[in-house]
Amino acid sequence: MPIFNVHNLEKSFAGKLLFESLNFGLDEGDRVGLVGPNGAGKSTLLKMICGRMKSDAGQVTLQRGLKVGFLEQSPSFDEADTIYSSIISKAEDPHEVMALAYEWMGRLELNQFGDDFLVSKLSGGWKKKVALARELVNSPDLLLMDEPTNHLDISSILWLEEYLRTAPIALLMITHDRLFLQRVVNRIIDLDPKNPNYIISVKGDYATYVETKEQLLSAQQKREQVLKNTLRRETEWLRRGAKARQTKQKARIESAGALAEDVSQLSLKNRDRQMGIEFSENDRNPKKLIEAKSITKQYNGKVLFENLDLLIRPTTRLALLGDNGCGKSTLIRTLMGQVNPDSGVINPADGLKVVYFEQSRETLDPKLSVLKNLVSDGDYVSFRGQHVYAKSYLERFHFKGQIVDLAVGRLSGGEQARLRIAQMMLQDGQVLILDEPTNDLDVDTLAVLEDALSEFNGAVILVTHDRYFMDAVCTDILAFPVSENGPRTLERFTGYLQYESWFEQQKAKEKNKGNSAASKTSAEKSQKLSFKDKFELDNMGALIQTKEKELLDLQEKILEPEITSNSTQLVKISTQISTLQAELEKIYSRWAELETKAGSGQ
Repeated sequence: MPIFNVHNLEKSFAGKLLFESLNFGLDEGDRVGLVGPNGAGKSTLLKMICGRMKSDAGQVTLQRGLKVGFLEQSPSFDEADTIYSSIISKAEDPHEVMALAYEWMGRLELNQFGDDFLVSKLSGGWKKKVALARELVNSPDLLLMDEPTNHLDISSILWLEEYLRTAPIALLMITHDRLFLQRVVNRIIDLDPKNPNYIISVKGDYATYVETKEQLLSAQQKREQVLKNTLRRETEWLRRGAKARQTKQKARIESAGALAEDVSQLSLKNRDRQMGIEFSENDRNPKKLIEAKSITKQYNGKVLFENLDLLIRPTTRLALLGDNGCGKSTLIRTLMGQVNPDSGVINPADGLKVVYFEQSRETLDPKLSVLKNLVSDGDYVSFRGQHVYAKSYLERFHFKGQIVDLAVGRLSGGEQARLRIAQMMLQDGQVLILDEPTNDLDVDTLAVLEDALSEFNGAVILVTHDRYFMDAVCTDILAFPVSENGPRTLERFTGYLQYESWFEQQKAKEKNKGNSAASKTSAEKSQKLSFKDKFELDNMGALIQTKEKELLDLQEKILEPEITSNSTQLVKISTQISTLQAELEKIYSRWAELETKAGSGQ
């Protein structure tokens, strides 16, 4: 049953037509990924659906009584907002959602800060969790989300994947996290000026969409070629000087004009809009760029990493992976020489040149124009030893016309990321360090960036939540420990799926430790339960062991070469793993419920 419909929607922004005659709808149970290039109007479309922005034409019709939640790309909060006050701020009756607010604080681990902790003091990832709780506490029927994984750490992304996959709500989300899309959605809507009528809708997962899109573009390019051939023949006929006195001849001339317009529109749709990303590099690189020997670092009395040996060579493609606050940024600053290790030594190569993409993009001045952020004086930039006209250089990154004079603070997140990459390309570097470079970039730009990093002849150190991008670029993963207790020894992996398998095993071990302690008293507690509940509790441990054994077998199987090289089998086993993880989560919740019931004597 449809929950909303978009009919003949049209919107222009700053004189540019984003889309027109847009038509689509969502049904109950739809989990839809909204994809497309930056600037196509995806965020604008979400704002129009939830009523925050008006269309130029057409309308959005919502099912009567439909409750809509909207998780913005960059959630906003007042300076005085606390975690609790923010979560209940959109509720019609704050008292009615009090219990649910505390439940979401617990599920999203926000309760560790306390009710009165100011949101302004939280990191970007924790603010995103507060914003998510603010929407979920109102139990929406439809949840709109704009880049929900931005700023979230790996634990939070995995939790969000699992929750959204089984949540009893309809979803429409913008995200460029391809693995997230593959695991969560059951339909893809592609908003792109290249598409016929701006939009294509594909039932199925992200992999199905990619195949469909490729076939569509191929057919569109073939049609363009056919029309061009027809137009060439018609143009040759017209040049022979046929007079338009007869009705048939006049119709043919008019037909040629219409055909020329069709070819022009198709050529525009099929035009390659990829950016030209090429990082400047040194002709000669030493064999050792950075060597770390037994380095240890503490922060506020907490050991972040210890006795770490690390060698960065020109061929290094290293990803750093771990939860927010685990020490990834500190390790980067230590390797760059910005902070000293508490013990051990860092030996950089003589005259080492490091180019750094900072997560906050603080190198960009939001008050200056796009052009002035690139060149403060003059009209030319130096790129690979040549003087290049700055505005021509900016066209490589799709900055054309009046936008070059626009203040950077008015740009979208994706546009700011592209501008920061443009700045980086003007610097010579032997080591590229990129901290969350994928935030806000569309899939086409990510693909170009992947290729540019693969072709770079220096080292690459990467921090990103985009797991597909990570696997495409990096050959080595350095992961921080899951547990806060125990040694801070970093683990090494050759791919993300290998890491995820290890991560889930570590999480299971942490749960088992707590469950082992709780099971010691289960016998005494069980006597307070009914016979049925007592039987269920007594057999819970064996059930968990069986399910965990099944999960472990699948996690080992997914690492086998014949599976990792077969995308169909990889998706199938990944789905089985996700299903088992969801079952285990329910069993653990039921166990906790029975334990509580036994302890209260009910």
